[in-house]
Amino acid sequence: MPGTLSKARAGTRPARPDWRAWAAVAAGGLLGTELRYGAGLAFPEAAGAVPWTTLVINVVGSFVLATLTTLWIARPRTAFWLRAGLGPGLLGSFTTFSAVVFSVDQQFRGGSHGTWLAYLGLSLVLGLGAAAAGWKTGKALDELRAGG
Repeated sequence: MPGTLSKARAGTRPARPDWRAWAAVAAGGLLGTELRYGAGLAFPEAAGAVPWTTLVINVVGSFVLATLTTLWIARPRTAFWLRAGLGPGLLGSFTTFSAVVFSVDQQFRGGSHGTWLAYLGLSLVLGLGAAAAGWKTGKALDELRAGG
């Protein structure tokens, strides 16, 4: 929290954590985890196959998070609990780097070295591309909102 460290050094009590943010992260985390689980049920990944579901989930999440972050930068008064619930909560649990690492590890252990290298590269390139597209989308949405 801004100013917490300086207040603590000055001998005053640091600000309390915002319970709304904690609750929003918990609720968002639950929802994001359930959405990811549901996507896995709807589009199961066969053992040893390229994990396309994980890739799509992470690319979509990168796009949505970049769009929201761009809008939040344009609207800095967006409630912290809402940003925390949607960003680290919902999208943080929906998109997980650990799923990429697990997939790459499985491919590596299976001897599919070309596949895991390509998958890792594709995850990086598509994730960054989705974030860039999300940034542009957020800017366009903010301009529409502002009437320009």
